[in-house]
Amino acid sequence: MSGTDTTKEPIQALGGGGGPAIILVEPQLAENMGTAARAMYNCGLTDMRLVKPKQDWLSAKALAASSGASEVLKSAGFYESTEDALADRQFVAATTARPRDMIKTVWTPHHAGAELAKRATADTKIGILFGREKSGLKNHDIGLADVIIEAPLNPAYSSLNLAQAVLIVAYQWYQATQASEAEATPYGITRPANKDELNLLFQHLEYELDTCGFLHVEEKRPSMVLNIRAMLQRAALTEQEVRTLHGVVTELRYGRRDEAYDVRSDWKK
Repeated sequence: MSGTDTTKEPIQALGGGGGPAIILVEPQLAENMGTAARAMYNCGLTDMRLVKPKQDWLSAKALAASSGASEVLKSAGFYESTEDALADRQFVAATTARPRDMIKTVWTPHHAGAELAKRATADTKIGILFGREKSGLKNHDIGLADVIIEAPLNPAYSSLNLAQAVLIVAYQWYQATQASEAEATPYGITRPANKDELNLLFQHLEYELDTCGFLHVEEKRPSMVLNIRAMLQRAALTEQEVRTLHGVVTELRYGRRDEAYDVRSDWKK
């Protein structure tokens, strides 16, 4: 799923201001800050906040790891404490992979995406906390949050690296705020075949099947024709594919020829 199209405009995060602030508390490695920036930018998020990072987030390692999302790192804010990083936020979610001894609402990332999108629509300023690579967030940090986000993963191995955690939450945010199609078929220079084109293909194929004797059993012919048509229609053929199949049927019938041949002439007799 690699690839970047620099001709397209970057996604504008819902609510402006770079969307939810992604707050990394005491991140340890420059590479992790870089890959977290990449995950953010994949999902249209640009407001990165770093609480006492252990390494330089603008080092060559960090910038290389960002793979083109260097602007997120360059605009990242430095903070001495989690409280400072959250000062202008109105709603905060904290990510964690283990239970805590406190009563807080726990959201899955999927539910969090929808709920945070609702709040952003109402111009609520949101922050999402991510903890240290080795130990995660401390209880003090989580105590500053309104809710907890916990991904339902393999209970025997639910630890994620920093960029993975950022991407899981940011992706659910993106899905909740963008009108993305669940399924799409890029057609390029062709298009879906219309019914007239499909009917001509059916007539061509059925003519040749009649000629070669495949449909010789009269009482079975209607159901066999319906089955063949159903198979081809399930394929959702493009106009180019229909033309290709016309050529296939013709070549199977006549073999290679030098003379020009109009495939419509025979099956429409």
